Amino acid sequence: EYTQIAMVTVSAAILALLNQEGKKSQVNAGLSLGEYGALLASGVLSRADAFRVVRKRGIYMQDAVPEGGAMAAVLGLDADVITKVCEAADGQVSVANYNCPGQTVITGEASAVEKAGIACKDAGAKRVVALKVSGPFHSPMLKKAGDHLRKELDQVSFGKIQIPYVTNVTGDYVKNSADVKELLVSQVSMPVRWQESVERMIRDGADTFVEIGPGRTLTGFLKKIDRNVKGINIQTVEDFRKYMEAEGEGSC
Repeated sequence: EYTQIAMVTVSAAILALLNQEGKKSQVNAGLSLGEYGALLASGVLSRADAFRVVRKRGIYMQDAVPEGGAMAAVLGLDADVITKVCEAADGQVSVANYNCPGQTVITGEASAVEKAGIACKDAGAKRVVALKVSGPFHSPMLKKAGDHLRKELDQVSFGKIQIPYVTNVTGDYVKNSADVKELLVSQVSMPVRWQESVERMIRDGADTFVEIGPGRTLTGFLKKIDRNVKGINIQTVEDFRKYMEAEGEGSC
C-alpha cells in the first residue's frame, strides 16, 4: 500500500534532477512499477497523475488478495520448463517475471507456489528463493485490481510519447499513447517480459542503461542479459555525483 508510491517518488525525483542537468534518455522502460517512471520520462504521464494512480494501484493490489499469496525466484532453469511446471501444478501458480537468463519468478497461491518450486528443483533448478512480498504480483489473482485501476486511468489524459517507450506486457515499443491505459491494466496481472524488453532496446542500438531509483536489481539483470552493454545505477546523491563527473554533457 505504501511502498509503490514511495518508490515512484524517489525515481521521479532522480529523473527530475537528471533532466535539470540536461540528461535525456533516448528510450525508456521500467520493470513492473518502474514502468510508471518510464512513462514519466517519455512524457506520457504527468507527475501528478503518476503519483495519484500509483497510490491507488498499491491499495488495489493490496486489497485484491487479502488472504495473501506468494512469489519465488527460480534460478538456473529454462523459462519454458518453468512455464510447463506451472501449467501442470495443482492450484493457481504462473510466471510473474521473465527477468534474465537463469532467473524467472513464479507467483500465485502460497501452497501452489511452494509445490511448483519443489517441482522446479526436481526439474533441475539450482535454487528456488521465496521472495518477501505482500502479495502474488503479476498473477491472474490480481485481475480485480486491474479492473479498479482502469477506472483511475479513465481520468488520466495521456500525453504523446515524446521518447520511445518499451512496455513490460509485450517486450516491445508502444506506438500510440492511447494504448497505454490497457497495457497498464493488463500489466497488473500479466507476466513482466523484462529480458525481452532489454533485448529489444539492445537490438535497436542501446548500449548504455541507466537504472534510477531504489536498488541495483536491473543493473544485475543487465549483466546476465548482455555483458557487452554498460549498466549504471543511480539511487543516492553520491551515485548521481559520480555519474555527472563521469559522463559530463550529453544524453543517457
